[in-house]
Amino acid sequence: MSQRARAWGTIDAMADISLPPAPAYRSVIWVWAVAGVVALVIGVFAPPEWRAAWMPVGLGGCVLIAFVVQLRRADPVGFLVRLAASCVGAFAVMSLIGIGFGLSTLFAA
Repeated sequence: MSQRARAWGTIDAMADISLPPAPAYRSVIWVWAVAGVVALVIGVFAPPEWRAAWMPVGLGGCVLIAFVVQLRRADPVGFLVRLAASCVGAFAVMSLIGIGFGLSTLFAA
């Protein structure tokens, strides 16, 4: 056995190294992107008088998606921070898109 092999161990021992988890912000931004898509779908397909009623339903779906994404991550450290960031960000994204659709409806009339 060479000196290098003794210093580093065998290849089998090195194969047990696991990859670090993905950065936490990826799961948060993914929920924000879903919120943007949901808001756009509601804004395009819902009648103008029902858009305001469907936005909270879409936000509720985004909260459920945020729970699923953060629980699937299986990392208890920072769970509440990631969940709060996901939900508040989804609210902000849907609010901005909803304001845009509201202003477009207001000025189209």
